[in-house]
This record gives sequence, C-alpha cells and structure tokens, in this order.
Amino acid sequence: MLRAIAGHGWRSVSSKAAQNVHISKPGAGFSFELTDEQKEFQATAPKFAVEEIIPVAAQYDKTGEYPLPLIKRAWELGLMNSHIPESCGGLGLGSFEACLITEEAYGCTGVQTAIEANSLGQMPVIIAGNELQQKKYLGRMTEEPMMCAYCVTEPGAGSDVAGIKTKAEKKGDEYIINGQKMWITNGGKANWYFLLARTNPDPKAPASKAFTGFIVEANSPGIQIGRKEMNMGQRCSDTRGIVFEDVRVPKENVLIAEGAGFKIAMGAFDKTRPPVAAGAVGLAKRALDEATKYALERKTFGKPIVEHQAVSFMLAEMAMKVELARMAYQRAAWEVDAGRRNTYYASIAKAFAGDVANQVATDAVQIFGGNGFNTEYPVEKLMRDAKIYQIYEGTAQIQRMIIAREHVGKYQA
Repeated sequence: MLRAIAGHGWRSVSSKAAQNVHISKPGAGFSFELTDEQKEFQATAPKFAVEEIIPVAAQYDKTGEYPLPLIKRAWELGLMNSHIPESCGGLGLGSFEACLITEEAYGCTGVQTAIEANSLGQMPVIIAGNELQQKKYLGRMTEEPMMCAYCVTEPGAGSDVAGIKTKAEKKGDEYIINGQKMWITNGGKANWYFLLARTNPDPKAPASKAFTGFIVEANSPGIQIGRKEMNMGQRCSDTRGIVFEDVRVPKENVLIAEGAGFKIAMGAFDKTRPPVAAGAVGLAKRALDEATKYALERKTFGKPIVEHQAVSFMLAEMAMKVELARMAYQRAAWEVDAGRRNTYYASIAKAFAGDVANQVATDAVQIFGGNGFNTEYPVEKLMRDAKIYQIYEGTAQIQRMIIAREHVGKYQA
C-alpha cells in the first residue's frame, strides 16, 4: 500500500485502503508479526529518513531554518497526519501504525517534532471536536501541507497545567482571550491553534471545570508571535512564545462545552505520548546504528574497537534498552487501538523511552571518543536532540507521578 502511496502521493490512493490496516484486538492472540501494510509503513519511512532527511539534517541544525521542503515531502508521502479520520479526508490509521512511522523516520528528531506537533495540536479536535469542527480544521490539513499547534504551556505553567493564567471571557457569541503561551512548537508556522484558557474566574474552581478548549485561527487579530527560540537541540523545530491580546473567538470554536478543556487537553496526551516515545526510540536506534558502524571501522591496539569487551558490552546494553523501549511504546499504542484507557502504559513508554534515548545517545558519543564530541560526526547532535524527550509532553518526573498514581490506585480500588 505504501509503495503506491510513496510513488503517486497518498491522495491519489483511495482512503478505503486504510480500512485494510490490521489493528490487533483483545482475544486475537499474542503476536509480534506485523501485517503487510504495517511493513509497508516501516519500509517507506526509513527510506525517506536516509535519502532525504539525514543528508541535510546537520545543515538545518546549524541554521535553525524551518525544514519546510522536508515537511512538504512527508505530507506527499502520507507520513504526516496519518491519524486524521477518513471522514475528513485522512487515512484514519491507528496509533500503532503512527508509531511505526515515527520510529522509522529517525533522520532528524527536529523534523520529526515539527511533524509530531501536528498530532498533538490535532488530537483535541479528533477526540472532542464535533463534525463541523473536524471537517473544517482537520479537513484542510489533508488538502495541503499545513501545520497546527498545541497552545497550553505558559511562562509560569508547564507541568502545572492547572496554573494557567490565560483567560477567556464570554461576550455575546464570542470569547475574548488574553494571555501568553510559551514553548509552543510550530508556534510561528501554525494555521490554527488548540488553546486552553481559564473561563471560570473563581481561583478555587477545580481544574476539571475551570478551563475551556478553543480552536483559534492563527491569523486572528490580536495574536503576537514571538521570536524563534534557539534551543539546545532539535533546532529546526519552530518553538516560540505567543501573546493573545483581546483575541476574539466565536463560540462555535469551543470544544464540547465550557469547562471541558482540562479533560480534553490531558486526554490528548494518552494518545500522543506513544508516538513521542516512538520518536525517542528512533533516536536511540539511530545512535546505536551509528555507534555500531563506527565500532566496526575504528581500530585501536591492532583491532576494531568492537572486539574490545568494554565496547561490545556497551553496545549490548544499548541494544537491550532500544528493544525494551520499543516494546513499551508498542504496548501503549496497542492499548489505544484496542479502545482501552492507556494512561499507565503511555506514561511508562514516554518516561522509559525518553531516558533510553538520552542514555544510548550519551553512550554513542562515548564510543566515538573525541570524534563524538565534534560536530563533524552525527552523535553529538543526537545527544543534544535527546534531552527534550525527558521534558516535553510531560517531564520524566511527571510521568513517574502518573505511573505511581495509576499503580497504587490498582491496590486501593
């Protein structure tokens, strides 16, 4: 299926093809075998990564330029927006398939983050939008390469989402939004935003009733987009602060109802954390690949360094971590596709894969030795890029809080 998609553009292929994608269901038996369609996804994504992303990744890292040509190409290949429902013109693929694509498109996680930020921005609309909202805002993203963004984090509210200060005041058939958002991926490139704002002025109101989710057109009067932030890693990703000053949003752009925003925003994470974990696994896999190839070529004391037990044991540890992290995200994705609440598994996958990405990238630099510390070799970029996986979409510590809560709750039920 994907060969046809890659050759002719996925819009020329009937979206009915997506219905043939196998999604394992409870009771179907335990199997690690992928379907033919899933194998097609696995084949297309790494080809794109190796042939088109890796050759230009270092340059994008140096300049910080937004990788628009790569994003357009990913869109043409059907490697973006794979989860948009068929009713909106998308492929309607499951989380498992989206994760396979994300892991294999490992050429540059800065490019990958720009693509995956679309998933996070779209997910509230997918899980909570009505038919008109979905067709209007998701449908347009299948018609041309277009970005969106998830506007929740603020200068004083990151992990503490309930601390959000941005306010939305209803006036007639509109809401007037005032506030500031920070660290918004695709902030300067988005066509529209999912925005979380406080609609209940009572500071004692519970988070479950205090916030409302809005769809906001990025070209709305009163929106001021800040400068592009130059970050430690994933530098071609567009990260900015955004100010909302008397921005008018029609009531038709409220998701579900006033007060439902917090639940929607948090519910999106259960579905987007498995692909983020898959991205971390992809980075770790790339680091392992680079370190292994280098260890086979580099010689010390008259033999390849891979023949030194100290190095071979490092590679073994790295391989173990990659394999286990992959299993973690696949379980979390499988739970989503089976229609189950996957909060526990999503947080395990996100926390473990994020840690593994950092550990494996660091070990790759060590295997490269002095060369690993130099920008002429790929692993120093991987090490810088890896750090954000322990921070965005819920820090490593927040994931552990969630895991502990879910775990203990099983014993208290």
